[in-house]
Amino acid sequence: MPPGTRVLIPGCGSGHEAHLLVEAGCDVLAIDFSPAAVAVAQKNLGRFADRVQLADFFAFDAGAPYDVMVERAFLCALPRKMWASYATRTAELLGPTGVIAGYWFFDDNPKGPPFGTSYAELQNLLGPAFTRSADEAVTDSLPVFEGRERWQVWTRTRSPR
Repeated sequence: MPPGTRVLIPGCGSGHEAHLLVEAGCDVLAIDFSPAAVAVAQKNLGRFADRVQLADFFAFDAGAPYDVMVERAFLCALPRKMWASYATRTAELLGPTGVIAGYWFFDDNPKGPPFGTSYAELQNLLGPAFTRSADEAVTDSLPVFEGRERWQVWTRTRSPR
């Protein structure tokens, strides 16, 4: 990503992706609703700790639209009943050519978390506002996701629902 790219990382956990992107010159906001996760992420980001905030993805004041949203086990951590709200909010937060880039968990086990999805379900969820522009196998997944994760990029192509 070019320096200055405005990046949102919801459910940032320990903040590793945020640290890498800040170091690359991106304008990053990493959020999590867990005070414990925020504390760990702030510690991991050191001098960039101010890039991590305690916030509710569905309600925080985002300001200007983001260029990129990083997906890393955020959707699969949400109860399925929240997935439509996730898709709507993501489209609202990204600019007219914004991108969701990240790892998606594909699994047909209805229990979770993590809650897996399918190609059809993800297309139904994101397709109204986004077009999948990349889909690649992942070979270095965490054990809980191993063999069931794909790297995908979804580009905003339509207005939010």
